[in-house]
Amino acid sequence: MKNTTGTTDPHRAQTFASCRPPADKRAFVSESVEALIQTVRRSIADEELGWMFENCFPNTLDTTVRTGTVGGRPDTFVITGDIDAMWLRDSTAQVWPYVHLAVDDKPLRRLIAGVIHRQTACILLDPYANAFNDGPAESPWEKDLTTMRPELHERKFEIDSLCYPVRLAHAYWKATGDASVFDDAWLRAQQLTVQTFREQQRKDGGQGPYTFQRVTHVAYDSMPVYGRGNPGRPVGLIQSAFRPSDDACILPFLVPSNYFAVQSLRQTAEIIRAVRTEHAFARDCDDLADEVAGALATYARRIHPSAGEIIAYEVDGYGNAVFMDDTNIPSLLALPYLGCVATDDPVYRRTRAFVLGPDNPWFFRGTAGEGIGGPHTGYDMIWPMSIIMRAFTSDDDREILRCLAMVMTTHAGTGFIHESYHRNNPATFTRAWFAWANTLFGELIVTLHTRRPALLGTARIAQH
Repeated sequence: MKNTTGTTDPHRAQTFASCRPPADKRAFVSESVEALIQTVRRSIADEELGWMFENCFPNTLDTTVRTGTVGGRPDTFVITGDIDAMWLRDSTAQVWPYVHLAVDDKPLRRLIAGVIHRQTACILLDPYANAFNDGPAESPWEKDLTTMRPELHERKFEIDSLCYPVRLAHAYWKATGDASVFDDAWLRAQQLTVQTFREQQRKDGGQGPYTFQRVTHVAYDSMPVYGRGNPGRPVGLIQSAFRPSDDACILPFLVPSNYFAVQSLRQTAEIIRAVRTEHAFARDCDDLADEVAGALATYARRIHPSAGEIIAYEVDGYGNAVFMDDTNIPSLLALPYLGCVATDDPVYRRTRAFVLGPDNPWFFRGTAGEGIGGPHTGYDMIWPMSIIMRAFTSDDDREILRCLAMVMTTHAGTGFIHESYHRNNPATFTRAWFAWANTLFGELIVTLHTRRPALLGTARIAQH
């Protein structure tokens, strides 16, 4: 995604005036979301934390959704914020915290169903694309050396782009019982997803139909080896050209995304068995999930010189591994959040300790805080998303409070969560309007309200 760096007055936060658009200027208003905001807000003792929650939790609905109807079905286009395009990943993550409220909120249910229908249409348009325009339009990447078309904003193949729509559809169905979204188009999209995953296993010795190159001075924005990527032995894992950060993979098997694919394939099989009759396809999903899971068990867990047996970030099936973590989700840190591993799994616990420490080359510590970054925004830039995910995966109240304190002291007076900020100066940040990060922070606060309400009753959190 494009980087937009900004600076702002860190003292503005002291007024705690609402940063939301006026009610009549909001893109969508949900009564159930507004009621939840008020309920959670009353449980928050720290005024600044409450202010940030009120700004961030509804940010997706306030500013990024466009609702309509296509072919008699609800249709919802979701931009990321300051980029006027819809990522399959971001659009799921942005509406994710509202899904459980759709049970009794028909307008909200229709909005989320519209996201599912739009995602289905996007996958059918091109399963290798990560981001889409709202209809045919110009794109800054329209001259990329790949099979571009006017409906695409960007065509970077990322495994997680095909997993997130399944995560949303499965959760929506479980929450509402509405199976109407699983129509013939949705089934075709899932069949195309499985076909794409199998193509990118590259087990037949070929390279598959996808290539990508970009004329750029930014190395991670293009694929090496004539757009095919570095070699991987066909061991059953799925090759991903790019990471969830939209940065090119170094080694082709992106481990967190392969874990996510296993989860998504099993959820697809569950849906198919419950609401469709294509049982052979359900078995195909399970078989592929079993194959990838088996390959992960063999190739993903590696011995690190100081951390011991942990989960590598990328592997190639030849014995090589990249030991690091990137903040974008799926990440190694976020595997329990996505339901891929248990938080008390010993290998995950060692992996978590590794990615949150100095042996992870993309972990930064400074006077403003500490957290994981990544090549996308460069050295010394901490992503608040990693701090939020650290809190999500912690069972230590002190660690969670420290995470909240770091988020609260690094928003640079804006009341919102940025893509990244400099480890020593939070007023130097990228992306002033990044709805995924805002909504994820709101989701964390709602989760704490449900599971650890005493923490939200803590005053002066920023002092922790």
